[in-house]
Amino acid sequence: MTTSRVIRADDRYHWSNEWLESWQSFPMAGNFDLRTGAHGLLMVHNDDIVESGEGLDRHRHQDVEVVTWVVEGALEHRDSGGNTGVLTPGTVQVMSAGSGVDHSERNAAARSTHERLRVIQMWVPPEYPGGKPAYAERDVASLLASGELIILASGTPGTDPGVPHIRNPYVTLHAARLTGGASISLPEARFGHMFVVTGRVDVDGDQLSAGDALRTVAAGAGLTVTSLDDCELLFWQMSRGFAGQTWAATPADVESPHRVTGVAP
Repeated sequence: MTTSRVIRADDRYHWSNEWLESWQSFPMAGNFDLRTGAHGLLMVHNDDIVESGEGLDRHRHQDVEVVTWVVEGALEHRDSGGNTGVLTPGTVQVMSAGSGVDHSERNAAARSTHERLRVIQMWVPPEYPGGKPAYAERDVASLLASGELIILASGTPGTDPGVPHIRNPYVTLHAARLTGGASISLPEARFGHMFVVTGRVDVDGDQLSAGDALRTVAAGAGLTVTSLDDCELLFWQMSRGFAGQTWAATPADVESPHRVTGVAP
């Protein structure tokens, strides 16, 4: 039986400073255990507004898969692997931290422009720790124009090799841009997390607006999403969750000494 719940935008955790407003679907500011608060394998899902010319100076990540999606503005990325670039709406970025990578992220606009950056950043664990850091990005704007649900990034075997790779075979991130009145069906997911980036949608009678999320467990194929006006969606499809999770208590969820995910294959 499918279990689902709606998380409203105003119920997310909020953190801010003089140049950042961060709305967090899972708490990460302060002393939080990211795995305990996760849904499925999704540990971080931050919706951030960054003032022009501001951002995070070089900092380190290890053993995490970082997926970045720009909604508005432009994000400048630099890392210790020599990867540099400016991300704009319609381009997905995947950074596999592996044994360790340093990077910086900033609003690419000059301070004088007062052009804000809105960016969604999401973290899932790799299947195994360590390994050489990796970086990939892909422009999917033309694919999104189809109005279909497309794959942004995935670790699932058999995925098109052109899709940026996540080092975890149990996760796939989808996206869709829909015009008003259009419908899509979400794929089957043991754990699902649908986030409304912009616009409004109806999901089997539940109305969701920008910033709202729908979390599901044991959802079969066919959950229908209908746009109430032009909208953009992100959907995480996950076939595993962390052991001990409130919504992950099944016999398959046992600790493994090797897998970062802490679940059996």
